[in-house]
Amino acid sequence: MTQRRSWMFLALAVALAPIPVRAQDASLWLTKPDRSALLQLQTPPLAFAGGDAAGQVIDVDEKQRYQTIDGFGFALTGGSAQLIAHMSAEARAALVKDLFSTEGDGIGVSYLRVSVGASDMNDHVYSYDDLPEGQTDVTMEKFSIEPDRADVIPVLKQILAINSKIKILASPWSAPLWMKTSGVARGGVLKPEYFAAYATYFVKYIQAMKAEGIDIDTLTVQNEPLNEKNTPSMLMLESEQADFIENDLGPAFQKAGIKTKIVLYDHNLDHPAYPLSILKDPKANKYVDGTGFHLYGGTVDAFTQVHDAFPKKNLYFTEQSVTDHRNEGEMDVAKPVAKIVIGTTRNWSRNVLLWNLAADPQFGPHTNDGGCTGCQGALTIDGDKVKRNLAYYTIAQASKFVPDGSVRIGSSNADAIPNVAFRTPDGKTVLIVANSSASDQVFSVRFHGKVIKSSLTAGSVGTYVW
Repeated sequence: MTQRRSWMFLALAVALAPIPVRAQDASLWLTKPDRSALLQLQTPPLAFAGGDAAGQVIDVDEKQRYQTIDGFGFALTGGSAQLIAHMSAEARAALVKDLFSTEGDGIGVSYLRVSVGASDMNDHVYSYDDLPEGQTDVTMEKFSIEPDRADVIPVLKQILAINSKIKILASPWSAPLWMKTSGVARGGVLKPEYFAAYATYFVKYIQAMKAEGIDIDTLTVQNEPLNEKNTPSMLMLESEQADFIENDLGPAFQKAGIKTKIVLYDHNLDHPAYPLSILKDPKANKYVDGTGFHLYGGTVDAFTQVHDAFPKKNLYFTEQSVTDHRNEGEMDVAKPVAKIVIGTTRNWSRNVLLWNLAADPQFGPHTNDGGCTGCQGALTIDGDKVKRNLAYYTIAQASKFVPDGSVRIGSSNADAIPNVAFRTPDGKTVLIVANSSASDQVFSVRFHGKVIKSSLTAGSVGTYVW
């Protein structure tokens, strides 16, 4: 009896003893420039172990915490929505699931940009208050989002049925033509006497979309306010945007109880003085959530320059066209991942949006005389046929693994292997590594004192999840 009791106590002690916890194995999702691996899970998984690190070392430290991530995605331009809307019901449903679901092969796109009225990637120019020449409508009695009912609104509703929490940023390319000095779609300036009417225009837009079940999370005041070359487009200098925000748009949103965030600038990183000048104005500053940037000019460290000056204001990456017009051959995926996905998030951006989601084989639809004639979509849609392009894989390496609510954490920088790390809401660690060099790279990832050894061929991108 005594011996049996001793064995019982021994068994209980063993059962209650702490089990040594080793770091989880890391899964690797790989995209190679020769397309032999396209967001492909590699087997077997990589095991964290003790021992010395080999090659360059990326130290990942979740105690270093930076900005919260709102998501990764694309611009759902009017042209993109038109192409998707014209697909067969079966093909459209499959595509929407692939893009916005987190299950199976879905890439989990969690952020979208739409245009307020037409962008240059629409097949024609329109606003929500178009009038015959010489007429005005300062009270917005004729305002209507009817032009979006053919494609943008139904496609958004189908997306929201897959992911009801997707964030939507809206940007205007131009005010209604009767509000502008030029009276035409391309260029011109918003007349000061219509500032209040234009603020009402935005209030009406957000309210009308909400009535359709579509919440606009964020509004940029003007797409590319220093670019008059697109059709449509509109010039808006710093002083004009500050005046409009502090005296018209901000108060109009406040009076209407609108919680949509106001984001200023929405243009290239080569002119951080534009947002800084507005943020320095306390009357405008109080209405502004943050700044949006593009990367057709400038360098990503301008993000950090604005962050350091106004650390309580958010930063957003709102547009970049990523194109590869080669039909066959290698896909240069590491460079846009390194420059955009890694570069902007390492410099405080809460999101990454590429331009644009879809185009047809001729890079349309687009407006005439000022529409983008060479903007390749993340997808090329030809009827029900879908080709996934460079921009698709650039975003997918992040969007599939880094959901809304993730937080960027510390990871040591390495010149040959740019990287960024995140902690997801469900406690996973995600490390995105891009080998943008011309040679293969061997490196180690160190986490909690354990190491995994890995390598990436030249031009490849790996997303490590554990």
